[in-house]
Amino acid sequence: MDGRIRAAVDLLHRHLDRSWRVEELAARVHLSASRFGHLFRADMGVSPARYVKTLRLVRAKELLETSFLTVKEVMVSVGLSDASHFVRDFKRHHGMRPGDVRRRRRERGK
Repeated sequence: MDGRIRAAVDLLHRHLDRSWRVEELAARVHLSASRFGHLFRADMGVSPARYVKTLRLVRAKELLETSFLTVKEVMVSVGLSDASHFVRDFKRHHGMRPGDVRRRRRERGK
């Protein structure tokens, strides 16, 4: 993996709650936006936007399974602000709604 892409991925992981533009990430690793996008897709197999979205949804599920944060607090902590989009995207990615994950966790604890 290109070291500049690795640095950008590390940055995304550390600051998941932040809204990133491709141009901003590219500038952080001293690349043009188009070159950054090309290298990112080559190394990661997906666009930067798709990577961030997946990363947020995976982290949201982890938080729902391991924390006492509300669904809304989880959504905000992973950098998302639209509840309807969050629920729709979460269900598409995980096959269940965020509330279902929380209920399943509660039922296992009984």
